[in-house]
Amino acid sequence: MAPPTPTSEAQATLPRHQLLDERGVVREDPKLSPYAADLSLEDLHHLYRSMTLARRVDEEGTSLQRQGQLVLWVPLRGQEAAQVGSVWPTRPTDRLFPSYREHAAAFERGIRPADLMRLFRGITAGGWDPEEYQMNLYTMVLAAQVPHAVGYAMGTALDRRAAGSAGNPPTTEPEAVVAYFGDGASTEGEIHESMVFAASYDAPVLFFIQNNQWAISVPFTTQSRVPLATRAAGYGFEGLRVDGNDVLGVVAATRYALEKIRAGEGPVLIEAETYRMGAHTTADDPTKYRERDEEDEWGHLDPIDRLRSHLRTHHGVEDEFFEAVARENDDAAQQLRAEVLAMEPPTFEESFGKAYAEPHSLVSAERAEYLDYQAGFTPAQDTETGGTGA
Repeated sequence: MAPPTPTSEAQATLPRHQLLDERGVVREDPKLSPYAADLSLEDLHHLYRSMTLARRVDEEGTSLQRQGQLVLWVPLRGQEAAQVGSVWPTRPTDRLFPSYREHAAAFERGIRPADLMRLFRGITAGGWDPEEYQMNLYTMVLAAQVPHAVGYAMGTALDRRAAGSAGNPPTTEPEAVVAYFGDGASTEGEIHESMVFAASYDAPVLFFIQNNQWAISVPFTTQSRVPLATRAAGYGFEGLRVDGNDVLGVVAATRYALEKIRAGEGPVLIEAETYRMGAHTTADDPTKYRERDEEDEWGHLDPIDRLRSHLRTHHGVEDEFFEAVARENDDAAQQLRAEVLAMEPPTFEESFGKAYAEPHSLVSAERAEYLDYQAGFTPAQDTETGGTGA
């Protein structure tokens, strides 16, 4: 099944790339096949492990939220190939700017599931050190991370030029920046502004759109009359459409884009056409706005099932591998649950120490006012009787 694209002319001028079809069969693509030719069986094993771990953690996250252990959960089911396939080709020095659904991307970067859950437990506004993993914290405001990504990318480019002008040319290839956002965010003004700046300054940034067909309850066919990747031409850089449920295609498209970016050819946009199989968040009920037939149709394009079929049919991978991975994922989910249940929320008093990096007189005054207020609830000692005052 091809994703809906109302304007056939735009679709014809911008092909949709695919290497691994829904039956798990590898297809040739003149543009992208060379960028996946070196993938080994070990690589495919890793991609499968990463995708299935993300899905198992996603299931556990939903269960924890339904049991009152998380404030909210944002499901990613169906988008595992798009996320893992776009992070795996990056370098540790490349910077990622996620929105709020990039769990598989976070795990692929080495972030522990429990650290991510601290945010959804409501005990922190972050969860990990962005400098340690070169991945920014989640952005809850729609599209706000994209101007940040472009600004960061422009900064890295300016740093390299300044170093060269000072007679200290860099000895490494340029860093790349990946900005993740969805089809819903693509209609925000920040996206347009970011792409104008990125094109104007040849910023080394990859705009990675996960088109999961729904902006909460608004279908993609309402949001755009053309594939989102066609918009790149209006800014003067290349846009690619790729089957977002095809992990090989996403890997290849990302490698291709990063090669252009590192060569100084400016930004690239990738539209990974996938599907959000579950709810927008655990506060959402998708049965209110989409049909079961649509969900069933996309269910046949499941990215994990596709890679599993490929491993079985074309690499002879036995059941033992898949069963072992399932056990590993179950163990990880149980460990995650135990860690989440053991998390203790910080006291309100501690929040005053997190407002600024350094002490601030206003915050100190507010902290003192809060402590004085709290002290008013402490029973006063009756000095004459030795009892407590009324």
